Amino acid sequence: MDEIRASQEEDVQPIVLIVDDISENLQVLGTILDEQDIEFSYASNGKEALESVSFHKPDLILLDVQMPEMNGYEVCEILKSDEETKEIPVIFLTAKTETEDIIKGLTVGGIDYIGKPFNAKELITRVKSHLELSVSKRIISAQNKQLTMLNRELKEAIATKDKFFSIIAHDLKDPFHTLMGFSNLILNTFDQRKPEDIKRLVKHINQSSMHGFDLLTNLLEWSRTQTGSIKYNPKTFNLYSTVNGMLLLLTKTAEKKGLHLTSAIPEDCEAFADEKMIQTVIRNLVSNAVKFTEGGGTVHIKSRILENETEIIVSDTGLGIPVEHLGKLFSISENYSTPGTDMERGTGLGLLLCKEFVEKNGGRIQVKSEAGKGSEFSFTIPNRGEDIVNSHL
Repeated sequence: MDEIRASQEEDVQPIVLIVDDISENLQVLGTILDEQDIEFSYASNGKEALESVSFHKPDLILLDVQMPEMNGYEVCEILKSDEETKEIPVIFLTAKTETEDIIKGLTVGGIDYIGKPFNAKELITRVKSHLELSVSKRIISAQNKQLTMLNRELKEAIATKDKFFSIIAHDLKDPFHTLMGFSNLILNTFDQRKPEDIKRLVKHINQSSMHGFDLLTNLLEWSRTQTGSIKYNPKTFNLYSTVNGMLLLLTKTAEKKGLHLTSAIPEDCEAFADEKMIQTVIRNLVSNAVKFTEGGGTVHIKSRILENETEIIVSDTGLGIPVEHLGKLFSISENYSTPGTDMERGTGLGLLLCKEFVEKNGGRIQVKSEAGKGSEFSFTIPNRGEDIVNSHL
C-alpha cells in the first residue's frame, strides 16, 4: 500500500484554475502563485472556465464573483451539479465581504473566499491548505478505487478456486467409483468370466484411470499457477518440434479410435513463449479434439504467421458444440461438459487452464464451432521476444 501511495503522489501535479474577467487580477494572482511554484491556468469568464474544466480538471479553482454574462455563483452551481466536477474545491474571489454574500458563496458550493484587494500571504496560505486537502482527497479516492478493484478480484479468485475444487472433488469420485467397482467385479468373478468380458471391464478401468489422470494433471498445473510455484520462462522455441512431440503422445489414443491425426506446422516455425505452458495448451486442445471426434474423422493442427504473432489452430470433424454453449467453455462459473464419442468424460477444466496459459504468454484463445460440424480452437502467441514484453507493460 505504501508503494501505491508513493506512486500516486509522484503522479500528482496539482494545478489551480484562475477565473477573472479583469486581466490585471489574473496577472497579480498568477505572479503570486508562480513565486510559490504552483502551477496554474487562466480563464477570463465563466463560459471559458467551464470549457477549460471539461478538458482538464484542476485541483482548485479561484473564481471571481462579479463577471459579465455568468457570475461566479452561477459557474459554481453548474460545477457542483455535474458528477465529474462537483468535487473540485472553489474559492471565491470577491470585493464583497458582507455576511450574506459569504453565505451565498458557501451555499452554492464554495469552500472559502478571498477578499480583494489580495493579500499575498493570506492567499497563498489558503491556496496551499486547500490544495493539500484536494490532493489528499484525490489520492484517497484513487486508493479506494484500487482497493475496490483488488477486493473484487480477490472475491473472484476465491470463487474461482472454490468452484474449481468443487468440480475436481465431484468429478474425481466418478473414475474412482468405476475403478473400484469394476476391479472388485473382476476380482470376485474372474473365474466365471470369459476373456472378452474381462477385456471389456479392463477397458472401462483403463478409460477411468486416464480420465482421473487428466483431472489430476490439470489440477496440479492449475494449482501451481495459483500459488506462483510454476515458473514463467518465455524463450524462442521451434513450434514444429513442440507440436510433433505432443502429437506422438496422443497418436496411440487417436489410432484406437480410428482417427487421422495430422499436422501442417512448418519445420522452421518458431514462437516466443513458455514452451511447457504451450505444450499443456496443445495437449489439452488436441486431446479434446480426439475425445469428441468419431472414428474415421480427422484432427488437424496448423499454424498461421500474423504480423507480430503466430496463430495455432486445432480443428476437428467431430461432434461440434451448440452455439449457445460456446460462451461457457472458458468460464469457471458456467461449467460445461459433455461425454466424448466413446463416452469419455471431461470437466472443461483443461480449457480453463489453456486460457490462463495463453493469456500468460500475451496471447488470445477462441473457438468456432457448430453442433454436428466439428470445432476449431485457435490461440496466438508472440513470434518475437519484444512482443510478449510489450504485452505485459
